[in-house]
Amino acid sequence: MGSGAGERGWAERRPVLFPFLLSLFCPALSEQIRYRIPEEMPEGSVVGNLAKDLGLSVHELPSRQLRISSEKPYFTVSAKSGELLVSGRLDREQICGKKPACALEFEAVAENPLNFYHVSVDIEDINDHTPKFTQTSFELQISESTNPGARFILGSAHDADIGTNSLRNYQLNPNDHFSLVNKEKQDGSKYPELVLKMPLDREEQKSYQLTLTALDGGNPSLSSTAQIQVLVTDANDNPPVFSQELYRVGLPENVLPGTTVLRVMATDQDEGVNAQITFSFTEAGQITQFDLNSNTGEITILNMLDFEEVKEYSIVLEARDGGGMIAQCTVEIEVQDINDNFPEVVIQSLPDLIMEDTKLGTHIALIKIRDKDSGYNGEVTCKLEGDVPFKILSSSINTYKLVTDGVLDREQTPEYNITITATDRGKPPLSSSSSVTLHVGDVNDNAPVFPQPSYVVHVVENNPPGASIAQVSASDPDLGPNGRVSYSIVASDLEPRALASYVSVSAQSGVVFAQRAFDHEQLRAFELTVQARDQGSPALSANVSLRVLVGDRNDNAPRVLYPALGPDGSALFDTVPRAAQPGYLVTKVVAVDADSGHNAWLSYHVLQASEPGLFSLGLRTGEVRTARALGDRDAARQRLLVAVRDGGQPPLSATATLHLVFADSLQEVLPDVSDRPEPSDPQAELQFYLVVALALISVLFLTAVTLAIALHLRRSSSPTTCGCFQYSLCEKSGPVIPPNYSEGTLPYSYNLCVAHTGKTEFNFLKCNEQLSSEQDILCGDSSGALFPLCKSSESTSHLQAPPNTDWRFSQAQRPGTSGSQNGDETGTWPNNQFDTEMLQAMILASASEAADGGSTLGGGAGTMGLSARYGPQFTLQHVPDYRQNVYIPGSNATLTNAAAKRDGKAPTGGNGNKKKSGKKEKK
Repeated sequence: MGSGAGERGWAERRPVLFPFLLSLFCPALSEQIRYRIPEEMPEGSVVGNLAKDLGLSVHELPSRQLRISSEKPYFTVSAKSGELLVSGRLDREQICGKKPACALEFEAVAENPLNFYHVSVDIEDINDHTPKFTQTSFELQISESTNPGARFILGSAHDADIGTNSLRNYQLNPNDHFSLVNKEKQDGSKYPELVLKMPLDREEQKSYQLTLTALDGGNPSLSSTAQIQVLVTDANDNPPVFSQELYRVGLPENVLPGTTVLRVMATDQDEGVNAQITFSFTEAGQITQFDLNSNTGEITILNMLDFEEVKEYSIVLEARDGGGMIAQCTVEIEVQDINDNFPEVVIQSLPDLIMEDTKLGTHIALIKIRDKDSGYNGEVTCKLEGDVPFKILSSSINTYKLVTDGVLDREQTPEYNITITATDRGKPPLSSSSSVTLHVGDVNDNAPVFPQPSYVVHVVENNPPGASIAQVSASDPDLGPNGRVSYSIVASDLEPRALASYVSVSAQSGVVFAQRAFDHEQLRAFELTVQARDQGSPALSANVSLRVLVGDRNDNAPRVLYPALGPDGSALFDTVPRAAQPGYLVTKVVAVDADSGHNAWLSYHVLQASEPGLFSLGLRTGEVRTARALGDRDAARQRLLVAVRDGGQPPLSATATLHLVFADSLQEVLPDVSDRPEPSDPQAELQFYLVVALALISVLFLTAVTLAIALHLRRSSSPTTCGCFQYSLCEKSGPVIPPNYSEGTLPYSYNLCVAHTGKTEFNFLKCNEQLSSEQDILCGDSSGALFPLCKSSESTSHLQAPPNTDWRFSQAQRPGTSGSQNGDETGTWPNNQFDTEMLQAMILASASEAADGGSTLGGGAGTMGLSARYGPQFTLQHVPDYRQNVYIPGSNATLTNAAAKRDGKAPTGGNGNKKKSGKKEKK
């Protein structure tokens, strides 16, 4: 590698196309990408184009997020070019020590999808360390008697570099007595031996100064020197001798301090002081793990051994006798590995969140297992604990991948506590565990759910606008916007334009508000479809049906349909036969209530009655029946004030006034009705009656006295005819119908006089024909009763035809809640109030025409003149023939149907009891 740029070695010069094609078919490269660079490259130096070697283009780098996963940040990847750059100091001696091969292995991680690539960078040694002696000067004592060829081990130098850059040889400065021999230990380290070439003579030269130079094999070569001072001593003929030149021993790394390693033996053939041998380490400053007994030569453990730090120790021992002669031997101690290191689990590239829609087999994290032990003790197996949707795949030696192996569901399990256990194959095996928490990210995979499929809401009408009537609530187990629910109305059976004016729903709370006051009578129920939608992308929704039932409130009073007032406010009346028996159905009060249920359950009550006990009222039916027969003292005209109450709380009511007249014919009814206008106040009416009664009694008394005197005078003088149409005898009646009626009414006042002469006339205010005094004259009072005014001695040759008394309506023809019912062949009673009132007006109009014309009621055969007045729909087929019931006193004739006369048929009797006093509107 030159100029600070990383050159690719032979291993990385493989074709780039191969890893590119391999990446298309494999989730991660199984082979390593190798680079070779020298140590001590400056930071920022390019090692190689990693992205290109992985088959990644520059455009892919932002999305793939290529990065380095390693324990120490020696390298980094350029985000722009994808080049592998040096990011820290690369000191081979510090990283790998004396290892012959130094490689940094790490993983390159690429995202989207997640892939791992194994990268190895070989660190080449450069000659950056000089060989160094442990001591810069040595002192060596050699007896003058030492024979040429004797060898003396000198202190060795150490070079941190390896290979060709390591220590290669030693050199000695040239001299005549000594030479240098380079020796090599079993571990490959070199040490120098000084060889005596010529005998020494202390007397000639006591000492020699030698320079020892250590050289390495670098280019240029580096060196260091040490000074050796050789002192020539007196003769000590026999140097110490070790029992063996090399001692080898193996120790397990767990031996305790104080344990004896071995004992070296040395002998000296001299005697005395020259035979006393002491032992020592030649490099005592470098030996820290062992201790040497200088007298016995016993080597013991001083500190704990660690195979993972130092696997072998090479120690040089020196035996020195009392004469200064020395001998050396080498002790090599091999440290044996035991299973004393637990595996270490390192998890790299762990994401913060794993989305719950992650596919099976997706790479999650990279797991590295480290065990400092060797051999079987360093072989590790890895597994996952527990039942989790993940699995471990082996990627390379002691490297594993964590991938998904099941479906993830955040709503069921929001996070997983994964425990990874690594176990080595030592005896006994050691294991360690590492736990990591994986958080599952949320995706919008759950639609909102309502707790029930439909809602039914009961709302009482007349509710205040803007009030809350219901609340719907949906739950969404997702998180954040995916679980945030909003509500809206998506469908309804109401008109789309009217929906907004009836109800609205709060988008946040789901509260349904009424926008207006509901009316049960207009809208009793309606249905809404409320939708709950989350804020996910895409959004999910659910619908629920909401049925609103508008409850009834007693807000409508009963309305009386019958009896009803005319358009001018005039009251209707009903007639009752004088001979009616108890239980006779007089009429029926008909009322309705727009409410429903108990609020529309009507009851009928009598508030006031002219004669209490004369009539009974059905509590639920509203039928008015006679409770007893009509008495002599009972008034012919009765008034009932009926109250109609509903069943609400509080109850509402309406009143109806019934005017009942006891009469047997229409002739009796008309004057009575016209002469007796209805008072407005019952108490005032009673007071009025009392005053009128007193006045009438006084007038009648005076009239009786006057008549008695007049009759007495007339009998005494000459017989005269009694005028029946005098003002004092024939009572003038008021207008039967108010004069603002147009046609079809009786707009005249009349006096009704009846005589037995067989002639009957309807005149205005007077009678045109004088009657004889012999005739009996009958005048009708206001109650309809006929009484004699005078008698005639003549006998009557013509008897009056009895009136048809069966002129009332049958029970089936009376109006009621069920509408009109079929009657006899003469027609049916109209089924609504307007037609009923018109029919009453027609009856009176027919009677008026008969009085005016003195003949049959014309206008067309079988029509009674109704079609011309009220339209073609009102004919005799709709109206019973009441002309036979219009009795003209003093005459045998009745008002009959002209068509019936022509056909020679007797007129059929009609039934009916309803008369009208008041005005009739034009239709």
